[in-house]
This record gives sequence, C-alpha cells and structure tokens, in this order.
Amino acid sequence: MFNLLYRAPAKIISFPIPTPSFSISCATLTTSPSQLLHPTSQDAALANLLLKSDSEALTQKILLNPNVEWTPDLADSVLKRLWNHGPKALQFFKVLDHHPTYAHSSSSFNHAIDIAGRLRDYKTLWTLVARMRTRRLGPSSKTFAIIAERYVAAGKPDRAVKVFLSMHEHGCPQDLNSFNTILDVLCKSKRVEKAYNLFKVFRGRFKADSVSYNIIANGWCLIKRTPKALEVLEEMLKRGLNPNLTTYNIMLKGYFRAGQIKEAWEFFCQMKKRKCEIDVVTYTTLVHGFGVVGEIRKAQKIFDEMVGEGVLPSVATYNALIQVLCKKDNVENAIIVFEDMVRKGYMPNSTTYTVLIRGLCHAGQMERAVEFINRMKDDECEPNVQIYNVVIRYFCDAGEIEKGLNFFEKMSSGNCLPNMDTYNILISAMFVRKKSDDLLVAGRLLIEMVDRGFLPRKFTFNRVLDGLLLTGNQAFAKEILRLQSRCGRLPRQIKL
Repeated sequence: MFNLLYRAPAKIISFPIPTPSFSISCATLTTSPSQLLHPTSQDAALANLLLKSDSEALTQKILLNPNVEWTPDLADSVLKRLWNHGPKALQFFKVLDHHPTYAHSSSSFNHAIDIAGRLRDYKTLWTLVARMRTRRLGPSSKTFAIIAERYVAAGKPDRAVKVFLSMHEHGCPQDLNSFNTILDVLCKSKRVEKAYNLFKVFRGRFKADSVSYNIIANGWCLIKRTPKALEVLEEMLKRGLNPNLTTYNIMLKGYFRAGQIKEAWEFFCQMKKRKCEIDVVTYTTLVHGFGVVGEIRKAQKIFDEMVGEGVLPSVATYNALIQVLCKKDNVENAIIVFEDMVRKGYMPNSTTYTVLIRGLCHAGQMERAVEFINRMKDDECEPNVQIYNVVIRYFCDAGEIEKGLNFFEKMSSGNCLPNMDTYNILISAMFVRKKSDDLLVAGRLLIEMVDRGFLPRKFTFNRVLDGLLLTGNQAFAKEILRLQSRCGRLPRQIKL
C-alpha cells in the first residue's frame, strides 16, 4: 500500500487545526487589587473584581474606572479569564460595549460569540454576529468556525453545516480555507461520515487540496478506520495530489490509535526505506505509540536514537515519554526524564506538568504533586484547570475532601476558574462520607454551577435531590427542584 501512496518526498504542508478559542498564556499573574495597573496582573485583578461584583451597576463602576486604560488585548484577556463564568463574561462584554472611549475589536466579539455558543444562548450569539457586521468588524471565517464548533459540541452537526452554507448571507463568502475548517470541526468531533459526504459534494467547487484530504484521512484514523483513510489517500493520488509528511504522520498515528502496532512499525520502516523525510512529529508518534501499549524499552530506544538520526526531540516528545513512563512504568523514571529535559534547556509547558502531576497523584504522592504545582509558578507557567481537576479528584478519592475543597477555593481568584468537570468531581465527592453537611455543600455547588452557565446532567440533579431528601433537607431540595425546572431538566414526580 505504501508503494501505491508514495511518489516523491514532498514539502510538509500542515493542515489547519482550529485553535482553542480561549487560552491563558503561561505568565506570573497576581490578583492583588493594589497592583491593578501592573501589566502582568491587571487582567487577573480585573477579573477577580468582576467576579466579586454582584450587580451590573458595580460592574459598570469597575469598568469605567478612569485609572484603567481599556485596550482590545486587555478586554480579550479578561474575557479569557472569565471563560468558565459565561454569564459574567457576557455581562462584562455588554457593559464595556458602552464605554465612552473604548470600542470592542473583532477578536473580542469572537470571544463573546464563543462564550454565548458554549452557553447555548444562540439568540445572543446571532445578535453579536449582526452587531459585528453593522460595525464592519466581520463576521469573518474565524467567527463561523467558532459558531460551527459550538453547534457541533452541542450535538447539532447539521446546524453547523447550515452555518457554513449560509456564510455568504452574512457577507463572508465560503472559500477553501473555510471548507477545510468545517471538515476539520466535523472530523474532530468524530462526525466523519458527515464530513466525508460534505467533502464529496463540494470538493470540486472548492478545489480540495492535500489539506482537505489530510483532514478526512485524519478523521477516519480518529475513529480507528485506517482502511478508509487509505482509500482517501488512494483517491488523493488519482487526483494528482502527492501525500506529504503530514499525511504519513497521520497514517502512522492512525495505526497506533487502532492498535495496529505491527502495521505502524512496518509503515515507519517503509518510510525510512523510501528515504521519506522523517521529522520530530514522526518520532514523537512512535514514542507515544509504543509507550501506551507497554513497550517502554522500545519507546525509550526510539527516543535515544532520534538525535543520532539528526532529529532533536521537542517538548512534545519529552511530554510523550513522560506520560507513558507515568502510565506504564514508574513515575520516578518520568521525573528523571523531566529533570534531564530541564537540564538540557527545554522549558516545560502546561502539558508537561499535567502529565507529571497526574502521574504523581496516581502513585499516591499528593504532596509531591503539590510541590510541582508550586514549581510551575516558578517556571512562569500558571496551573490550568486540568491540573486543578486532577489534584482535586485524587485528594477526594483519598478521602481528603477538605484539601480538595481548599484547591477549589484557590481557583476562585480569577486566575483559573473551575469548569464543569471540577463541579462534577466535587459534587460526587460529597456523597462519599454520607454526611448531611456534605450534601448541603453539594447543593450549593450545583447552584453555583448553574449560575456560572453550566448545565448539569439530569442524573446530577436527581442525585443531589435524593441526598437532600434522605438527610431531611426538604427546604433545600425544593430550591434544587425549582432550579432543575428552570434548567429544562424535567424533574421526576417527587413529593416534598
């Protein structure tokens, strides 16, 4: 099959991967109001103040403070920090929109549209799109990529496709880039059949390129259907498009994901035999692929051989090795690799710390995990919500619920707000000790969760209701029942 796909080494063409709409850069951030105007802490301090403001009037007072010079970058940073409190973020955007000297940029509109989409507040979303167009700020293809991604995440892939097909009605004509983006959004959500059908209908109109074919091939690999991915690549060749290194890396990763370890190794050997260009992504895929199936020695050997082949490992390669050592070997060996990485001048990123801290937690070394969280800050890399969730989950699993709640409190400063997973972890933990006070905490967490724009599952509502009723908290149960009705999660017939 490789003979069929191979023509000649082609230059690498990376297909576009939509970036997360919100990301917080790794920087030292403090939230002391006294340092409000310090450039590295201003967004965190403002977010913290906004979270504490319980009315629009107070919010307006903060935003119209003459000591704060609003810029698009500052507004974007605050929106990112308020990401996990959607209603507050949109309130902030709305109030700042009336500022006498500041005007929102297209980037801030895109952030607000993304937040409205996550809240499934589609009326607000489309109002913002119309306002963008009125102000001649867009909407752009990026705006529609965000909207499509939100509809797909909400289980509405057909609506996402309609959004793509209607882009021109909003003054943004479809092109090859936007076509590739909707294909990628559908494939990443594993709606590969739908993406492939759309691809077959429009590939002629948009002149599908190697990026388009790579996206579809990657989609089939994501759902472990490597034969279908190979069919796409055969079709790619028939249409005069050469597979490139990205294509081969997609297939290699696809074989590993499908558990076809022998086929993955043979494919890699064919790449070397045909003198195909092999890069750090290829080696990272091999290290991770062999590691996750427990072939740690082979993963380490490949890692060691990279340099001899003229390819330096990247931070991602180190992350892959650290992760598999934590999962399949020993966390102490993972720490040795981590320290070697730092000694050689590599800067660990949030992923490095996440996999290592998870490994330490899994090994029961909670205090050491906390030490690495503090070390993150020294490396100017703020702990993210995934790290907090890991630590909270393992503390709760170990019965140290108070320590888990302490970490939860640390998240409320505006640096890293809790997400839906955080609330679900803590609510579940409140049922372990079967204490009446714990179940009251679960109820309060559920209310806060909804206030911040998250929609709990019906199971979560019912579990909290049952717990409150069994512990004699009928009045609080009634409040939860009313909340459940407001959220559209129809309650059972319960007599209170």
